[in-house]
Amino acid sequence: MADPRILTGTAGLDIVLRGGLTPGRLYLLEGAPGSGKTTMGLQFLFEGVRQNEKCLYITLSETSEEIAAVADSHGWTLDKIDLFELSSAADVLGGGREQTLIHPWEVELTATVELLIKRVEEVSPKRVVFDSLSELRLLSQDSLRYRRQVLALKQYFAGKNITVILVDDLTGGNGVRDAHLHSLAHGVITLERNTLEFGAARRRIEVQKMRGIDFIGGFHDVTIQRGGMKVYPRLIASHHHTEFSGTAVPSGVPELDALLGGGPLRGTCTLLTGPAGAGKSTVSIQYAMAACARGEAVTMYQFDERIGTLMARARSMGLDPGKYIQSGLLKIEQVEPAEIAPGEFAWRVRQEVEQRQVRVLIIDSMNGYLVSMPEEKQLLLQLHELLAYLSQQGVLTLLINPQSGLMGTMSTSQVNISYLADVVLLFRFFEAEGRLRKAVSVIKNRGGYHEDSIRELAVDSHGVRIGERLTDFKGVMTGTPEYIGAEGRLIESRTDAQPE
Repeated sequence: MADPRILTGTAGLDIVLRGGLTPGRLYLLEGAPGSGKTTMGLQFLFEGVRQNEKCLYITLSETSEEIAAVADSHGWTLDKIDLFELSSAADVLGGGREQTLIHPWEVELTATVELLIKRVEEVSPKRVVFDSLSELRLLSQDSLRYRRQVLALKQYFAGKNITVILVDDLTGGNGVRDAHLHSLAHGVITLERNTLEFGAARRRIEVQKMRGIDFIGGFHDVTIQRGGMKVYPRLIASHHHTEFSGTAVPSGVPELDALLGGGPLRGTCTLLTGPAGAGKSTVSIQYAMAACARGEAVTMYQFDERIGTLMARARSMGLDPGKYIQSGLLKIEQVEPAEIAPGEFAWRVRQEVEQRQVRVLIIDSMNGYLVSMPEEKQLLLQLHELLAYLSQQGVLTLLINPQSGLMGTMSTSQVNISYLADVVLLFRFFEAEGRLRKAVSVIKNRGGYHEDSIRELAVDSHGVRIGERLTDFKGVMTGTPEYIGAEGRLIESRTDAQPE
């Protein structure tokens, strides 16, 4: 029978490892300085403490005060972890108690290793973090002797049922990974830290090797905040599927629902595209309020507009989102540009769907999503994977896509509409009778029937209204709409006074 897995203590990493680490093995944790190795090593030991295991942290590079400072920054205490600082163990090396500091490079390699082994024998730990191999490499003087010593450490720990993490900061080999270490270790985890031209630095993790474990490969975004490191597993939509009924989702406005034969279907993505101010966000609010009125959970992610502005707009339409926020049905989250990685955002969405059972999710806007993470690679592909996941969960996704220019043209952003969306609602401006008016039409609906007509859209204190077909209307698809019909065919404000 295979040994049970042990947890790493790092949120999300055990999901990547599909359950955790195989106990009693030696693992390599590598990464440049500042990538989070010490934090991850401490979390591994704290998880052992929670399991009532003896844990040993061996530091060759940092002092105990520095390690304690790292722990304190996260609100942790090292009281239950045996912290062994080599530089303060001079008396064991024969230097006498009068000498309180011996730098690692002044100690013979053999004596150093013997000292470490002696400490392990005294503590009898179940988990050990060895930080770091760069000092051992320095003491070894040449690569062959260094590799022999690492192999000797592995042989020593073999059979003792101790799970060991060797930390390597990649400084000894000019930042180049040691293939020999990779071959010796049972598993290899790599941390990276990338500084962007603007915004917070991005961290990510990759499990390069893990014998006997079917882990989730590739890079996964990482954040370090007070409380520790969090890993956001890369989203694979095909791994998540929930049975659901693909029924139509009504907006609460019968004329708007009629454009789509009852409304967009659950498990589809609706793209609302058009120039700024044409009514895209307003219609999305209408769908959100109608879902909350049915008792369904809704989450709105605001990349562009402030939450206060959104709330004021909803109230101007005669809607009260405040009561749904208080009841927990509606959640509006402000996403700060340049402060979030795509993997973290996908994880937030996943938590909303799986924990709050969200049925309608709104991203406002797609341009804000793309602009807030300009240096991320394959961002559009990650967005597509996120939308595929939402589809598998039966969530209706409303995606706001502002077109370039105030008045807008048929050219959109770099996003391929047909590639992302099942339903596309096009919003346009047009001029008639000396007034700037709005129009809406359905370009496509993969879920079935939709009207091919162009209808007027109006918003007032009573909400959203959809007018009659604009039969005497031309030029909307060219981006220069013009109304040439008779007077009295258009929507007037419900507050307008009738002429005498």
